[in-house]
Amino acid sequence: MALNNPYNQYKENSVLTASPQELTLMLFNGAIKFINLGRISIEKNDIEGKNNALKRAQDIISELNMTLDMNYDISKSLRPLYLYINERLLEANLRKDTACLDEAQAMVTELRDTWKEAMKIAKTGK
Repeated sequence: MALNNPYNQYKENSVLTASPQELTLMLFNGAIKFINLGRISIEKNDIEGKNNALKRAQDIISELNMTLDMNYDISKSLRPLYLYINERLLEANLRKDTACLDEAQAMVTELRDTWKEAMKIAKTGK
């Protein structure tokens, strides 16, 4: 049974025990993963796979957008960026355009890398 799979249990425990910062990092990594799956599906002409993967990536970016605390200036800067990334993912899905995916992935990767660095600085205090 899939629920008793040790890997699935590990993944579930990782999410349940993660800090909010770690969860955000997991979301960025998930978005990158699904963008890559979308690209592979486009190359294989797998329309259903492309659609599923890119919708998952869009869902993740939407979640990051919805959880922004607009009391902070950084959130006001991130909102239009998240909306733009979602537009690029939608366009990639509709047009099977890997250039849109490249652009979206580059932005998400930069956000993820910046987030990782911020986590490191917050942890060490440097």
